[in-house]
Amino acid sequence: MQTPAPARRPDRNGEDGPDGRWTTYPGAPVDTKRQLMVKLAWTSVWAFYLAYPLQDLATRQHTRSATVAGAVALAVFLAAYLTVVIVRNRRGHPARQYLPLALMAAIAVGTSYTLGESWLTLFTYTSVCAAVTFPGRLGIVGVLATTAVFALVGLTSRADVETMVSIGLPCVLAGLAMLGMQRLVTTMRELREARAAVAHLAASEERLRLARDLHDLLGHSLSLIAIKGELTGRLMDAGKTADARAQVADIEQVARQSLADVRSAVSGFRRPTLPVELAAARTALAASQVALDADPRLAEDHPGLGPEESGVLAWALREAVTNVVRHGAGATRCGVHLDETWEEDGRYAVLEVVDNGPGPGKSAAGNGLSGLGERLAQVGGRLETAAANRGKGFRLRALVPLRPGPSGE
Repeated sequence: MQTPAPARRPDRNGEDGPDGRWTTYPGAPVDTKRQLMVKLAWTSVWAFYLAYPLQDLATRQHTRSATVAGAVALAVFLAAYLTVVIVRNRRGHPARQYLPLALMAAIAVGTSYTLGESWLTLFTYTSVCAAVTFPGRLGIVGVLATTAVFALVGLTSRADVETMVSIGLPCVLAGLAMLGMQRLVTTMRELREARAAVAHLAASEERLRLARDLHDLLGHSLSLIAIKGELTGRLMDAGKTADARAQVADIEQVARQSLADVRSAVSGFRRPTLPVELAAARTALAASQVALDADPRLAEDHPGLGPEESGVLAWALREAVTNVVRHGAGATRCGVHLDETWEEDGRYAVLEVVDNGPGPGKSAAGNGLSGLGERLAQVGGRLETAAANRGKGFRLRALVPLRPGPSGE
């Protein structure tokens, strides 16, 4: 493609465990102090709602002691809010996370009664923290309970209707939105685990296929060799040398055929397949923060595509994705599509991989692309590489001939 550029790898501190979860996702646990600081920085952005209590303190409409008490209460509230975030992002979610939440609720109620309606906005933070603190469906109960307390405090403190509406709606909506975000994170985690399970099952299925093939091949062949060996021994004891030599020749032929069958089976096991390579490509691109647009037909059997040709296309997919990960600095999307085309000498299957990276450089193709071209040539195919649309990105097309169908197409 081009002169090798620095690989686009995720931050070493940006992954969580073997499944490669990115801790930039909301609600994902953290492992290091650096990750925690990033979490706290993003969380602090939402502190702009505290401008209303700060403005209330800055107007000097309270006594000096009330102003100092309000400032201390606000600082404690913010500390409790950040504590909920810290505890929430530690693995295990210990029960002590409920203590900061209770302190936040108490401060929100007390300051709203003593310092005025501007402090009702603290209930919005309490609602969000209740959503992430309580497990499962209890999160909805926590949000609704916080909103109910807000309404009760607002009515009993005689807050005006406009304030009740402008603060009440964010209170309930922010809490429900956080519940939805938590559910989305859980779903994403389950999808990653399911994808890893599918890849594992695909590999296990290949192992089982190889075991079945070897059992069928060697079981029959070795049984036949054993029987002929016993017969050869009896013939030699009886002095029938010519017949014994014939049996030895049969044993030699069966052994050679068995060796050829085993090599064929192992070759099929080592041959990559498009579904397995697609699963590996999805994982590799996700680790490099590149979105994958995959053709659903890649996971299906393609009529006329033989095992040798399919294996070469799988090699092409592997090499193309490797190029995107290693050399596609700045790429954010990668499209993988499988189609057919007619040419003068027949029908071809076309695997096309396109990314939106920097595109091909002026240097010659590397060993990977050269080797891929040789593989394609061995099955009667060819490799095409060029810049993508408007010179942006890299396009790889691997073409292999399709075998005629039963109708002779």
